[in-house]
Amino acid sequence: MNFLEDFYYGNIDPQARGVRRNSKLDKVVALLVKCEELLSEKLTREEKQLFLAYVSAYCELLSTCENNAFISGFRLGAQFAYDAFLEDDGQTYDLLKNNIE
Repeated sequence: MNFLEDFYYGNIDPQARGVRRNSKLDKVVALLVKCEELLSEKLTREEKQLFLAYVSAYCELLSTCENNAFISGFRLGAQFAYDAFLEDDGQTYDLLKNNIE
């Protein structure tokens, strides 16, 4: 299949990515997990609920920011393509096409 067919059939998921072992991201995730475990041991039930509500809201914020960044990046890439292939300032011509006006 080509890219457009994959896109049409929903086979493209930019979120479907793994984390490489011992990468910076892997180490940060491990630190988060460790901190969450330590906090969970020390917090009361009510404090845990508040902490989980905070984490959930923060995850929603990150998701919204990533969505906005993805859309902005896609639009920027589309603008690059538009400018590269469709814009013509009329000051030069392609010598190989012999289309001097």
